[in-house]
Amino acid sequence: MWRALTAFSGSREVAEDAVAEAFAQAIVRVDSVRSPERWVWTAAYRIAAGELKRRGSLTELVVDGSVVPDEPAWEIRAALAKLSPMQRSAVVLHYYAGYRASEIARITGSTPAAVWVHLSRGRRSMARVLEESDA
Repeated sequence: MWRALTAFSGSREVAEDAVAEAFAQAIVRVDSVRSPERWVWTAAYRIAAGELKRRGSLTELVVDGSVVPDEPAWEIRAALAKLSPMQRSAVVLHYYAGYRASEIARITGSTPAAVWVHLSRGRRSMARVLEESDA
C-alpha cells in the first residue's frame, strides 16, 4: 500500500501519512468497517489525493532506497510519474491494488466509463514511455 501510494503521489511523506491516518481511522471505526483491507485502501488513497490537492500539484517523483535507476521498477515509477493524476490513480488502484473499474470510480469520484478511459490512456502512455527507455 505504501509503495502504491508513493508511486501515485511521488512523495514518501504523503504516502506514510496517508497510510498511518487510514489505519488510525480504521481502528476508531473498527465496529463499522465491513472489509478492513478495502476500507483502508480507499481511505489511504483519498487522504493522499486530498493532501496532493491541498498542495496544489503532485510533488516530484521520489525514489525510495529499495529502487535504483538500473532496476525495472524505476522505469515503471518514472512512467507513472508522467501520467495525469487520474490515469495514475486508475493504473495504481487497478493493477497494484486489484480494484475493479466500478470500485475505482467510487474511490475517485468518477464513473466506471471514465476509469476505463483513464486506464486505456494510462497503459498506452506508459507503454510509449517504457519503449522509449528501452531504445
